[in-house]
Amino acid sequence: MSIQMLGIDHMKASIDVRTVFSFTKKAIGETLEKWKEHPQIAGCVILSTCNRMEIWVSSVEEELDLYDLLCQEKKVDPKEYEEYVVCRREGEAVQHLFELACGLQSRILGEDQIITQVKDALTLARDQYATDNVLEVLFRMAVTAAKKVKTEVTLSDANSSAIHKAVQELKEQGYCFTGKNCMVIGNGEMGKLSANVFREQGASVTVTVRQYRSGVVQIPDGCSRIDYGKRLELLPSCDYVVSATSSPNYTLTRESLEALHLDHDVVMIDLAVPRDIEVAVNELDHVTLYDIDYFKADHTSAQVKENIKKAEAILDVQMHEFFDWYEGRDVIEQVQVIKKQATEDFHLRIQKQVRELQRTAQEKAPQEVEQIDRLQEYVEAAAGKVINKMIFGMKSRLSDQAFRECIEAIGDVFRE
Repeated sequence: MSIQMLGIDHMKASIDVRTVFSFTKKAIGETLEKWKEHPQIAGCVILSTCNRMEIWVSSVEEELDLYDLLCQEKKVDPKEYEEYVVCRREGEAVQHLFELACGLQSRILGEDQIITQVKDALTLARDQYATDNVLEVLFRMAVTAAKKVKTEVTLSDANSSAIHKAVQELKEQGYCFTGKNCMVIGNGEMGKLSANVFREQGASVTVTVRQYRSGVVQIPDGCSRIDYGKRLELLPSCDYVVSATSSPNYTLTRESLEALHLDHDVVMIDLAVPRDIEVAVNELDHVTLYDIDYFKADHTSAQVKENIKKAEAILDVQMHEFFDWYEGRDVIEQVQVIKKQATEDFHLRIQKQVRELQRTAQEKAPQEVEQIDRLQEYVEAAAGKVINKMIFGMKSRLSDQAFRECIEAIGDVFRE
């Protein structure tokens, strides 16, 4: 069994390259449905966001060529894009996922959205019955580690999303938002966040809603709504436009904006992959276009470097737990049987003393009988934990062969 990962992300690939390999939720479902039937794939998860596309596979053989599989799916020439691809295996792949989940690999350090995206990727794969126990445990433990990092370490301030970074940089360039008009195209997670951010900055915000959904879609408090089809009617009165949809087509094109004859400056922020706004609109008078690749964070301060070290130390501990499970997963069932048998043996050995305590309590203090029962449960649970600690303590100190011989010997003791 082998853990493999293939990725294309913002560190090596531009937004246009990432667009080629991006997946919609529907496409992920369809692809997983096919790939789970592949004879070499035991489990598969696909993560596709604005900044990255990653394929995670638990494979039967190490020779599986994920890049070739991806290029077949996307119908592209492998030679054209191979320079943008990163492949990782086993320990390197595991470390990457743990760092990714807590935001150490994000464009904006410690961003909050990535942990949800990792969880959602696992859920989507699970819904397609495309995961196996290796990927299930790996992703769950990576998310748990990320939560621990976010609880104990400050990697960034509370405002750590792409739109927060965009607003911050625009402020530094001298832009203001109070009293300005902003249109947000898209009412998904990023669209709602963008609307809230601009509203908090003092702007008057209008959110577009697809006409066929306008009666049921909730928009952020304090914002107005218009049908998506009327966005060009509203645009000439806007100072800012944010587009954040999952549409495969442009929400704004150069041709559509040229017809508006804008007479004042409009800042446009495109947070989508694939692009929502045609790049050529930046050539028009009064239009300044920023895409998601424009906004980058500075991770170089001494305090940030110190916090990164703290996060890495937490991840090291959590990854060690995963490797303990991964390397010994084939003996987990044996360990559980031993734990059960040892606890039952312990239970039988203390029954005489427990019954004597219960008799005495019944005669002198009946209300304590229930407490004795609870104490017995606590003691037996503690015994199970001690046995577990002892067994996996041996694993960390013995060679793999010696550990397996010990497990077999302990099992024999309880089978006698």
